[in-house]
Amino acid sequence: MSYLGEQVNNTIKNSGLYTPSEILELTKDGSWGGSLELIAESNPSGVNNVDFTDIKQNVYDVHYVTIKISLNGTGSVNMRFYESGVLETASVYQYAYQNGNSAGTFSETKATSANRLFATRTGQSGDERNSYNYLYNLGNSSKYSFQTQQSISSQTGTAEVDMRFGGGVLTQASVVDGIRFTETSGQLLTGNIKLYGVKQIWVT
Repeated sequence: MSYLGEQVNNTIKNSGLYTPSEILELTKDGSWGGSLELIAESNPSGVNNVDFTDIKQNVYDVHYVTIKISLNGTGSVNMRFYESGVLETASVYQYAYQNGNSAGTFSETKATSANRLFATRTGQSGDERNSYNYLYNLGNSSKYSFQTQQSISSQTGTAEVDMRFGGGVLTQASVVDGIRFTETSGQLLTGNIKLYGVKQIWVT
């Protein structure tokens, strides 16, 4: 089996059929599609914002974010994008999320003109918000930047578990070269955020 170069999105000379041993070898060396490269990690402790400004948007067209964050108040972690180094805070985001909790209550969170995306579910003060987010097309100047998300948080004050799933979009075709995680009312973030690039395989 042969593949070309050490680039992230490797080109494979193959008919499209891989043996189990070939798949295992590609997976072990991180060349198989879906493999993750850790781009950046932050462990904030009582800060307003977490910025990732070197996201390798020219290398990856899919990014993956994991979040384990608590806030010093009731709220959720929000996400904004940097476009060519400038933080976009205008009402140019859209989103649609489905919410639910263990008490059986369900609702929608949606907007066609918002100044951020949600990166986690809402939680209470000190409760951990856990989520993963996929981000698409960040480095493509001719496409919108999209998000899909799944998240869960505890609500110790009500003894409930809350979940959210859905997605959003930055409705501008632009190069996104940075991401800010924040709580827009000024609460402080404590925990861990990791940003990965998702490798792809191209068959020729």
